[in-house]
Amino acid sequence: MAPAKTQPFSIRLGVQASMLVADEVRRSGRSRSVVVEELAEEAAKARLLPGIAFRGRPRRAWVIGSGLDVWEIIELLRSHAGDEALLLEAHPLLSSRHLRIAQAYAERFPEEIEALLVESRRPLEELHALYPFMHIPRPR
Repeated sequence: MAPAKTQPFSIRLGVQASMLVADEVRRSGRSRSVVVEELAEEAAKARLLPGIAFRGRPRRAWVIGSGLDVWEIIELLRSHAGDEALLLEAHPLLSSRHLRIAQAYAERFPEEIEALLVESRRPLEELHALYPFMHIPRPR
């Protein structure tokens, strides 16, 4: 099924916003409309869930102050069978606030987080085929 077409939307950017968008267009090589759409979506998500920011390519939500992407916190929580106290004990740099923010984001945008979780579980053979320079220690 093809993605839904977007609706045209015209905006006028101020001088500062226009300069920032133009710089991102230049650095990323992406179109102005793609950059503005990405920035608008990220800003809306960050306002909806304070404590969330975005980084990397592809863009990933991360929890400010934790150093971890949302999907990484969700993976950690799942690996501890949902036991938040056990997770916080095992990872003292995480806080219950970090967990709440990550869980809220994952509940609001489940497809995004599940896709990143699936991507993180690629078989070692596939990763080695994609990145032959990567050293993968073999179990003893």
